[in-house]
Amino acid sequence: MQEVYEFLKNAGAYYLATVEGDQPRVRPFGTQLIYDGKLYIQTSKLKPCSKQMAKNPKVEICAMHDGTWLRLEATAVNDDRLEAKKAMLEEHPQLKAMYSAEDPNTQVLYLKDATATFASFAGEPKVVKF
Repeated sequence: MQEVYEFLKNAGAYYLATVEGDQPRVRPFGTQLIYDGKLYIQTSKLKPCSKQMAKNPKVEICAMHDGTWLRLEATAVNDDRLEAKKAMLEEHPQLKAMYSAEDPNTQVLYLKDATATFASFAGEPKVVKF
């Protein structure tokens, strides 16, 4: 999990895919956190991606860095604990201008049953599960 976290952090932006009905939806994200032994992402409960993950929590993340790409499939699980939200905002202080841990619309989700595949044109893919 640490390797996935570091990759996402170094990539800067990654792309989160969800499903709306039968239509895939992809958008850039930039938040990641390891908290309580889990990998977290952050959004707002007001955004369409939050509503999409509530209906179908299966997500996929894609990122590229230094000629290697990452595909991460997982189930997104909402965590409404104040402590988890505070940890995310401490990890990403730039979010404090838009979000607060006490705001019920601030959402953090951890990724469970995750399979991460690192690949490049240089060698065999590497798979990490957590």
